Amino acid sequence: MKEKATSFDIAYQAGVSQSTVSRALRNSPLVNEETRQKIQAIAKELNYKVDKNASNLRSQHCETIALLLFEDPTNDDSAINPFFLSMLGSITRACADKGYDLLVSFQQASNDWHADFEDSNKADGLILLGYGDYVDYEEKLIKLSEQGTHFVRWGAEVKDLPVVSIGCDNLLGGKEITEHVIKQGKKHFAFLGSASSHAPEFFERYKGHCQALKSHNLTVNEKTQFNALYTEEAGYEAACKLIASGEKFDAICAASDLIAIGAMRALKEHDISIPEQVAVVGFDDIAIASFTFPPLTTVKQDTKLAGELLVNTLLESIDGKDISTTVIAPELMVRKSCGK
Repeated sequence: MKEKATSFDIAYQAGVSQSTVSRALRNSPLVNEETRQKIQAIAKELNYKVDKNASNLRSQHCETIALLLFEDPTNDDSAINPFFLSMLGSITRACADKGYDLLVSFQQASNDWHADFEDSNKADGLILLGYGDYVDYEEKLIKLSEQGTHFVRWGAEVKDLPVVSIGCDNLLGGKEITEHVIKQGKKHFAFLGSASSHAPEFFERYKGHCQALKSHNLTVNEKTQFNALYTEEAGYEAACKLIASGEKFDAICAASDLIAIGAMRALKEHDISIPEQVAVVGFDDIAIASFTFPPLTTVKQDTKLAGELLVNTLLESIDGKDISTTVIAPELMVRKSCGK
């Protein structure tokens, strides 16, 4: 008796992976038309039939959520930005409260990393956490939406895509912390952090920063904006460039706490006192922010609330409910790095 053909037989003849075969037989848009037709023709030739019982089994909930992180450059071996470590704890607690297991992994660089969890039924839905280059990341979000995957992400609101995000009001946070520093009598501001669409959160913080300066008739000096992404080292290097530029500044608004901490090191190495000569403020309120010298004034993003919202919103999507983007209010954490 001839053995029944399997998806692995089709994969072998087509020269593709088994997961690609699975997607092609479901007419997934992740497989191009030529490959899809080739796979379906081979399946017909082999008289392959989809096992409906197995398919139904795969469609059932597995009571697991997958949390996918970007690998970030860090000073230790974690490859996780400290800000997201705090949120990871909140997400874990929220999952436990709902009776869900949490599967944590790094997002893969392969073209179809976003499809792996749906095809293998590892998880009912995805939480996407971390930064990365949004210009490259956007295409993957589109594919996730097209294939009907349940997912939510932490980050700035995506205006033109059917993507649900949970994020902080970065523009308001950037505006409020800049206004606080202005009230301390500072007039010549520098901004350390990306000001482009590659890092939407940082860009929104920069826009809020500029709004505050303009509303107080202060100059937005583009020569004192230096790009820096996510790490203390990036903040240190950006601050060194700022100091070397010769431009006048008495305040630094950093796009993140890590960047601010790196900038503080550069100022101290150049014997520039904080906050007497230069005020420094950050964004995030990571754990170490209150232990710098002087303690760092910053914008708190509520990671406990964020974790709960990410989990609850995803579970509502899995249950077939309509979900929408939520913006969390920022909170100023006033310490001594800007005088008061």
